[in-house]
Amino acid sequence: MSTWGKMRGFFLSDEELGKKNDDHKSFKNGAATGLRQPNWHPARVPPRRSIKRIGVVLGVVLLLYLFVKNIPVLGPNTQMRRPSYSYPDLAANIPRRPSFERPQPAPSKQRGKSSKIPEHSFNGPVRFLDLAPSLHGISGTRGNMMVNRNVLFTASSLRSAATLLPIACQMGSELKNYVHFALMSRSDIDIRELRKVNGIDESCQIIFHDARPDYAPISTDDRMENAVFRAFHHIYNYMHPQAILVDGSNDEEPFFLRAARQHSEVKKNTLIELPYRPAKRLEWLTKLDSQALHMWNKNHIDILIHAVPGASGSLIRLLRSLSAADYTSSSIPHLTIELPRDIDPPTKYFLETFTWPPAHISNPTNAHLLSLRHRIPHQKMGEEDSSARFLESFWPAQPAHSHILVLSPQVELSPDFFHYLKYALLEYRYSALSTYRHWDRRLFGISLEQPLQLLDGEEALSLPSLLRSSDPDDTDGDEISTSFLWQAPSSNAVLFLGEKWMELHDFVSRSLEAKQELEPSPALLSEKVVSTQYPSWLEHALRLARARGYWMLYPGKDTAENLATVHSELNHMPEEYATRENSRTVLADDASEEEIENVRQKIRAGVEIPLAPVSLLDSLPNNGNLRPFGDLPIVSWDGQPVDFEELTAFSEKYSAEFKQKVGSCTESEDDQKQRESFSTQDLFCLTD
Repeated sequence: MSTWGKMRGFFLSDEELGKKNDDHKSFKNGAATGLRQPNWHPARVPPRRSIKRIGVVLGVVLLLYLFVKNIPVLGPNTQMRRPSYSYPDLAANIPRRPSFERPQPAPSKQRGKSSKIPEHSFNGPVRFLDLAPSLHGISGTRGNMMVNRNVLFTASSLRSAATLLPIACQMGSELKNYVHFALMSRSDIDIRELRKVNGIDESCQIIFHDARPDYAPISTDDRMENAVFRAFHHIYNYMHPQAILVDGSNDEEPFFLRAARQHSEVKKNTLIELPYRPAKRLEWLTKLDSQALHMWNKNHIDILIHAVPGASGSLIRLLRSLSAADYTSSSIPHLTIELPRDIDPPTKYFLETFTWPPAHISNPTNAHLLSLRHRIPHQKMGEEDSSARFLESFWPAQPAHSHILVLSPQVELSPDFFHYLKYALLEYRYSALSTYRHWDRRLFGISLEQPLQLLDGEEALSLPSLLRSSDPDDTDGDEISTSFLWQAPSSNAVLFLGEKWMELHDFVSRSLEAKQELEPSPALLSEKVVSTQYPSWLEHALRLARARGYWMLYPGKDTAENLATVHSELNHMPEEYATRENSRTVLADDASEEEIENVRQKIRAGVEIPLAPVSLLDSLPNNGNLRPFGDLPIVSWDGQPVDFEELTAFSEKYSAEFKQKVGSCTESEDDQKQRESFSTQDLFCLTD
């Protein structure tokens, strides 16, 4: 029999086979069909084969069970063999609305004992069941646009939420931004209860979003990290927040911070990680708009100190005040110290133990951010060499984001100076109001000191003030100290913007070349307007400010007392002027009344402002809000109060004179010259 016949015979029934054999079987004796043979006996029925089939099926089922039971492990986790449901009721019936209650265990057969439920073991697909309604409801905030006024606070830990919500409330009450708060927690607390516990009412102007996934209380850390990343993704698509603020301290969940940093890296969004208990130190942050907050991590500040011989005490005092300052608002700045040829022994010994960043500041990567530069030549530097060497000490890698803080050794700083510096930089350089009106294009730098005398070192500067009352008819109101804009730059404690530093660098280079080629030297380059008690590069900075109509931002008296003070008792002349007549005031016995009055004015102008550190916002007028450029008084380089139009007119007049006498430009060339960014080539025609 063939193989097919055997298989066919195995699967067909016995009864059918028997019938087919009887139909086709012939009788030997040719008897009529249907008649029994004389020797007939009943045929023996073969055994039924259904039992065999049942056995084969059972064997196949057993083999499949053993295969599934012992399927090879594909990874290090034994749970990857097959789906494991620790909560069968969750897997069998997933509710449509989120349920943050843990499944109740089945009753135990043993009285007094209950089965233990494993914590954080659910790792199913992620769904956000309460996030869509709030995201669809914020269309009025223009979240579909890349540039908008949306700022997002978000937290996973309830302790972090308690830290962030008061800050978000204060920012929302300023009405400069659309403030959002998203909860991405394991907690099953209701949003209304969260608001009530933290004292958040309608006056806070906060839009809440429930970004918790389903089954958050029992989810694994990996599932929660995935959920946080996806929540950021959905929120970003609907909101495009200009800045995301989180609690960067140990109070926050690690999986949340990992996902937040990953999303920020992918989307290149601004992630602000606030330090531990930031409410008091960073209260000024709530005064910034979304465009300024967007630049929080994008700008960087370097510090440059140009030491002079014989000023070891002043330098040590300055470095100690730098070490004691608070830098929680930003990354630690890089510090460069330009040392003279002859270093005093106290300075040498102090620098051997001086560390930067300071030891009390967290430095997990052990970054070394201190550069010491020691001059080689013995001969005294002249004005031109000193200016060139000073400007060569720094070059901004990113002009729009890299800035330089220039400090004189006789300056002492308060602990909050860096907070004010960043606050003023973000507000006056990057805020929407400053950039929209192009006020930021005229900003040369930001000073930490309040000047008391003009750059000639002789006359006192008359500080402008504002009336306490906003009513223009109230002429009897009290005057208050205010920040102001002065066309004259400073050299003691001033932050120069990166773009303006590059422009000053180019201006000095072209000016020195023009001075060598022109005989005789133009009066605009040879005359000294700035006193010799200031470094020579300040003369070039003043010329550039006058030609461009730039201004420096100076703090008011109350604010300056909380930022920096300039000590005059250890003041030293700049090296390029050290051999000239000392600037100390000497009064002869037969001095005239005019000479006596001049000496008295000079002494009054040199009185230093003592430091009186208080809270930064307490030292600022207008409830801590920085006044916009349009509300600040303007002072010309020679101390005269002017308005914006007058300053522009003076600048155009000086620029035209400079082009003609120094740049050797004709009227036709002047018309063809186009101003370029970071360059002063339009002021010079001779050096092209």
